[in-house]
Amino acid sequence: MTDRERVLAALAHREPDRVAIDLGGTESSGLTAPAYNRLKRRLGLAEGCRVFEPYQHVALVEDEVKDRFGIATYPVIVEPRRWRSSRLPDGSPCEVPEGWRTVIRPDGSEEAVDPSGGVIGRRAASGFHFDPVNPPMADVESVADIPKYRDVIHSFDAPAFADESVEELATRARKLREASERAAILNFQAHILAAGQLLRGFENFMSDLLLNAKLAEALLTELVDGYCEGANTLFPALNGLVDVILVNDDLGTQAGPMLSPEVYRARIKPHQRRLFSHLKSISGRPLLLHSCGSVRWAIPDLIEVGIDALNPVQVSAAGMESAGLKRDFGRDITFWGGGCDTQHVLNRGTPAKVREEVKRRMGDLAPGGGFVFCQVHNIQPEVPPENIVAMLEAAAEFGGY
Repeated sequence: MTDRERVLAALAHREPDRVAIDLGGTESSGLTAPAYNRLKRRLGLAEGCRVFEPYQHVALVEDEVKDRFGIATYPVIVEPRRWRSSRLPDGSPCEVPEGWRTVIRPDGSEEAVDPSGGVIGRRAASGFHFDPVNPPMADVESVADIPKYRDVIHSFDAPAFADESVEELATRARKLREASERAAILNFQAHILAAGQLLRGFENFMSDLLLNAKLAEALLTELVDGYCEGANTLFPALNGLVDVILVNDDLGTQAGPMLSPEVYRARIKPHQRRLFSHLKSISGRPLLLHSCGSVRWAIPDLIEVGIDALNPVQVSAAGMESAGLKRDFGRDITFWGGGCDTQHVLNRGTPAKVREEVKRRMGDLAPGGGFVFCQVHNIQPEVPPENIVAMLEAAAEFGGY
């Protein structure tokens, strides 16, 4: 079987010849750039990478690494037209989008700025990630204000530094398709709950859901309108060039739901249903949802609104034990992740412990199909490269059917 056939078999709940492995097919299933450079050094490759998601410093995984470990996926995502040389917080080399601009402050912290110079993200001096700041709609108080922010809402998930045109993306996606039998994952930038939190500010939007439902409804309606318009332009250009569509919306915390299930079903789920239905109707492709945290409670709802696969399957969160998830939901949704706990094992364990963890999760999630292997979320900077190698080699060792 080809890698593409393995991924599609998993999504159809059929057993392929071996479990497909994802590393870097999505913005949430790869490696942070410091971890990637360390892995490349371990493999005897020259360090250096392209950082396509600079808020988290996520690296594009190159073919030589994918070939080494039998990786089955690649991302299709809007990229910058031009890249420039830079350095990561650990000092190692990288390239970042030409339009990604930051300012180092006297205390060693770093601020990301938009084209007008406004601060949009901050990284602590000791940190690797940028936290979004200054939500653009924090002061909105009335439904009547929503039309004034239409352009802001519609461009929310389209960062200025990713300036590739639809035509340029389609041309690049066609070349990738012709050169590879891996599965192409369209990283379609779309959130519902998280978009409201980032546009209004976390506290404001969570309050809106309870105290100003009309404002929340108007904002999310406009948001989904924008996503649908974007898909109507993008999807026809990529017809036949992608296999899976990634969407995002974190619904859980470590301990449980981020919001009450009742509020989710009343305020968020209807907008997910409208968006996901539209995306599937015009693409004919399965949907992969990235949602961190404890989301067992939401899996039946996600299946109902059209989600075919769930990532990252945070097995260390409450209620997310892999065997139970497979038992209760494995016939109806594909688990894309959960292959190695990144909170306690991949970052802190020995290679032997990593191997043991992978064997256990494979045993829980692989039988019957419906499983694509990857670790839980992006591999963080502190993860030892020998543990990454141990994880990927164990995935190949224990992934046969």
